[in-house]
Amino acid sequence: MKVKFLATTGIIAALYIAVTMLVAPFGFTEIQFRVSEMFNHLVAFNPRYMLGVVIGVFIANLFSPLGIYDLIFGVGHSIITLAIFILICKYVKNTLVRMVINSFLFTVTMFIIALELNLALELPFLWTWLTCAVGEFVVLIIGVPIMHLLNKRLNFKDLI
Repeated sequence: MKVKFLATTGIIAALYIAVTMLVAPFGFTEIQFRVSEMFNHLVAFNPRYMLGVVIGVFIANLFSPLGIYDLIFGVGHSIITLAIFILICKYVKNTLVRMVINSFLFTVTMFIIALELNLALELPFLWTWLTCAVGEFVVLIIGVPIMHLLNKRLNFKDLI
């Protein structure tokens, strides 16, 4: 692996962790506004960002009050959804469209987190899926123009 890839992966993971911890009370409950989820959009520019995002999710979830549940379900959710998204990206070339698709994909797959919260905290599955999905959708849709503007300045495709 190249040093540039390792450094960029580490920076993405560190940013994900820092942003997650900044708003921690809103990132581990049935109503989730985990602002760091915006980093999922980086994969729309280059699939190699997935590793940094997943490492960030894993380390951030080490601090979760749900313990092993969040390590399994949270990390699993990110891996599964980003893997599906990477497959979709082979057929969709426009990055704005990719980020919108990513927003909807993560919103739908929040059933994984709802299942986790149902098992760990006995929260009602359908209600928790709805509340988690709404939070995820809001964060990711707001993230589309932010990541688009950042990309104009940073050119994410070539950073890694």
